[in-house]
Amino acid sequence: MKKLYIVTGAGGHLGGTIIRQLQKEPVQVRGLLYGKEKREDMGNVHYYRGDVRKVDSLRPLFSGCGDMETYVIHTAGIIDISSHVSSGVYDVNVGGTKNILSLCREYPVKRLVYVSSVHAIPRQKRGIVTKETEKFSPDYVTGGYAKTKAEATRAVLKAAEEGLDVVVVHPSGILGPYDRSGNHLVQMVSEYLRGTLPACVKGGYDFVDVRDVASGCLLAAEKGRKGECYILSDKYCEIREVLDIAGEVSGKKKLPVLPLWMAKLAAPFMQLHSRRKKQRPLYTAYSLHVLGSGERFSHKKATEELGYSPRDLRLTIRDMVADMQGTFV
Repeated sequence: MKKLYIVTGAGGHLGGTIIRQLQKEPVQVRGLLYGKEKREDMGNVHYYRGDVRKVDSLRPLFSGCGDMETYVIHTAGIIDISSHVSSGVYDVNVGGTKNILSLCREYPVKRLVYVSSVHAIPRQKRGIVTKETEKFSPDYVTGGYAKTKAEATRAVLKAAEEGLDVVVVHPSGILGPYDRSGNHLVQMVSEYLRGTLPACVKGGYDFVDVRDVASGCLLAAEKGRKGECYILSDKYCEIREVLDIAGEVSGKKKLPVLPLWMAKLAAPFMQLHSRRKKQRPLYTAYSLHVLGSGERFSHKKATEELGYSPRDLRLTIRDMVADMQGTFV
């Protein structure tokens, strides 16, 4: 029986990278695009337009899958670094996920891989490495995005309890080539290379290559255990280190490093400046809170059960810079 992969968020950084990897496989691929996103059908990949908030718009994506072994990888979502839940983010991240669950029940889908986030996992005390959990609630996490991903993850795992074959993956901070959708972390490096980032802030996060997350999603579809969660991370790295590596590759000068307390004082003014220039702010009270948390994540479970193996972050940054400069192959 032929395999079919349905990938939502096909115009996004992760969704697009998953499709790149599936192009090389003897499978059929359907990618979901939204709004003005543009992609051309190619080989085994065919694109559909729809809105995860409108279930009927998604039916063509699922239609006629009965004679194929069908896997759905749900990457579609809105990443938001504000402190509160907006209706738009909630409707996509929670309502859209529930619509996908409904369709996976209605059509003969073999497995759903839901792309959650490490932000959905309750934060541990400083110094304790975060591992997978079974309990999710908006009340356990901070920030609008985290709350929506926690609620959606809870709905997905409830569907698993009711019989749907579901696996959940939790990526950390995604970096890497191929981004055309506005990933916040990639935006930071891009602004640094263009000379429009005046300073970096003290703090860091767990960063991971988008290609490794894409591979992890496909491994979860193939090898994951029903109803289980897998963290797809790499390692903690200071923002300064990320930009230093990008500087070594590109020849750019190092930036001054602002202490977090100073960045937090300046955040409202940076947000106002970004709004005036009609740009998305990089630093908000919530994003600075995350960068100062010092969180570490373990991908031991994904490595042992799925064969997940992230690459060296230096290679990720090198390829990302080359992609921005138009020299990446």
